[in-house]
Amino acid sequence: MIVSTLAAFITFDPEPAHIVGTGGAIGAVLRHWVYLQFSSEQFPWPTLAVNVLGSFVFGLAIFTGASESTIRLVGIGICGAFTTFSSFSVETVQLYERDDRLLAVANAAGNLACSLAAIGLAWGLVALVL
Repeated sequence: MIVSTLAAFITFDPEPAHIVGTGGAIGAVLRHWVYLQFSSEQFPWPTLAVNVLGSFVFGLAIFTGASESTIRLVGIGICGAFTTFSSFSVETVQLYERDDRLLAVANAAGNLACSLAAIGLAWGLVALVL
């Protein structure tokens, strides 16, 4: 009885939702920290930073061939909660509404271009190392 219970505990395989949820909690706390450190009234730097960094980290996980559990934890959980399309969208519209149209366009273009560049950088680094 004790041996079978111990074996079941050692081979514990958490549900995918638990893995994603744990990662989500980590990503949300990290995102909150970034906002506390880098908030600005002029430009949404924290959103740009989390989107670019999250794209890079998710790219690294994908291009290194991480396991399904790691993708759930890091990609879907941590990066999913860390990055934000909704805040990016709202902040872009807010910039536009306050007549900072150039900053609104820069924010939209910057998030897209820098996030894609971060994924490209991850791809290039993995190709160089592996």
